Amino acid sequence: MKHKTFFWFVLPSVFLMVLFIALPIVSVVTQSLYSKHEQVIIEVENCGPFGCTVETTVDQEATAALEAAEPLGKWAGLDIYKDRNHLALSEVASAWINADGLPDFGKSLMNLPFYSALGFTITYTAIVTPLTIILGFMVAIAVNSVAKALRGPTIFFSLLPMIVTPLVGSLIIFWMVDARGILGTGLQWLANDPNLSVKASTPLMWAMLMFYGVWHSAPFAFIVYYAGLQTVNQDTLEAALIDGASRWERIRYVVVPHLAPLTTFIALIQLMDNFRVFEPIISFSAAAHATSLSYAIFNDLGGETRLLSSAAATSVLTIIFVAMLLSPVLVRTWRDFGTRK
Repeated sequence: MKHKTFFWFVLPSVFLMVLFIALPIVSVVTQSLYSKHEQVIIEVENCGPFGCTVETTVDQEATAALEAAEPLGKWAGLDIYKDRNHLALSEVASAWINADGLPDFGKSLMNLPFYSALGFTITYTAIVTPLTIILGFMVAIAVNSVAKALRGPTIFFSLLPMIVTPLVGSLIIFWMVDARGILGTGLQWLANDPNLSVKASTPLMWAMLMFYGVWHSAPFAFIVYYAGLQTVNQDTLEAALIDGASRWERIRYVVVPHLAPLTTFIALIQLMDNFRVFEPIISFSAAAHATSLSYAIFNDLGGETRLLSSAAATSVLTIIFVAMLLSPVLVRTWRDFGTRK
């Protein structure tokens, strides 16, 4: 393809990426470097028959003029990133100096809002992503072995968790784990504890959130793997069968290497998707037990006082962590591409 033809071919995509991805990121980074103007406080003396009193009030005109003069806010630099609601550098330094050991230091970190959200987000991503890939692959292998007459309905029911709206799906599971629900009652029976409540236990709530994450995301991995299974070379499988290879050996030495590029693709999508976990926390009302980086952004933007700069700083840090998570997979993909080339 000629350079000129290629340029006009990719120009619409590049334009849309700059408009809807690059410019918003630049805007968020810029906003994170400014903080909201402090309100201008003035003292007003009120005098009456019984004397004078001094009261403080907000000068609305002066505050509005200040905001009009500097609409982005007051320049803060990296102060927002270093405050207690984000990286909390001073608190981390004091915890490191005063801690007797690593467990105490880790506990101190989890008491800080940002690190608490980051801890759950990383744990959720690290557990849900591989389990989603494994479960999706197993379901794809099982469905591919089903008789053709039953394959259509089986695929339909396997895709139901992905078809259901995330908010609705999480609410369904939330009702099921209630003490009056089937899962909640079952857990009470297994633990022989009629007072056991998933909603009141942090470990159980984390487990339930991750269970939902795998349940909701596994159909995506399944459908990608199932499509990949249709392209496996049947001659190679038959040759392996003639040579005496068992079903497990055929899967391990023929199917898995063939689906390796799809595994990389699924891992990239799931890492990005799981790192922005948000809906389950809202639906499960789990904010008292687990908060994610996306929930922290939502919390900053909600309410009467909108902390735009704080939300922007958390968004930038989230982008940085996502890039760090994706970099090993992207580097490996680039090396594989270079080797094949």
